[in-house]
Amino acid sequence: MAKAKQALKWQRDPEGMRLRILEAAKQEFAAHGLAGARVDRIAVKAGANKRMLYYHVGKKDDLYLAVLEGAYEQIRAEERGLDLEHLDPPDAIERLIGFTWNYFIRNPEFLALLNTENLAKARHLKRSTKVKSMHSPFVEMIRTVVRRGVESGDFVVAVDPVQLYISIAALCFFYLSNSATLSVIFGRDLMGKQARDERLAHMVALVLAALTGKSAASFGKGKTPKARAAVQQPA
Repeated sequence: MAKAKQALKWQRDPEGMRLRILEAAKQEFAAHGLAGARVDRIAVKAGANKRMLYYHVGKKDDLYLAVLEGAYEQIRAEERGLDLEHLDPPDAIERLIGFTWNYFIRNPEFLALLNTENLAKARHLKRSTKVKSMHSPFVEMIRTVVRRGVESGDFVVAVDPVQLYISIAALCFFYLSNSATLSVIFGRDLMGKQARDERLAHMVALVLAALTGKSAASFGKGKTPKARAAVQQPA
């Protein structure tokens, strides 16, 4: 009787079941990697069984790819809500850096999935028919911000938007993914609030200095974006 009720529930809400499976799978793959992940555990966490899991998503590799695509969909969707096109270019870049930093902190599973797929040489992501199309509008959004910055005189160079985003992501990703070892090596709690705030301010200063041609000291902590933009390069 219980199985019959569960089956009826799945039939009435197939999308809800798929979402529960994908969330459980994301946690499992992030914690154990692809090789160590177990479909049985995913099914239990999702309140499903293996038969329904295969029905809604597919075999283990298909499930893993669906999780990867979902992870990229989520971050790209939130980035679209940043409203960068209506901000002054320096403010837009600062908002993008802050969002990337805090998104990575809030979603450690995303970083774990990226690590797993990079170890696999992006073997599964290459099968995706969705990921490349997700990134095109995002790259264009950054390109527009950079172009506006050059036209307004805020930026001195029209950098490649892909290179710019990779640099921003790298500044965030390396620090967070290596914080345990770096904390031991340098004798600091790099994940404490003060350390995280200092890191964010440092990243903003570095990137805006590169784009504006001004000293990184011009973008010190406590200065508003517009006040920072008004500081001139020392003679």
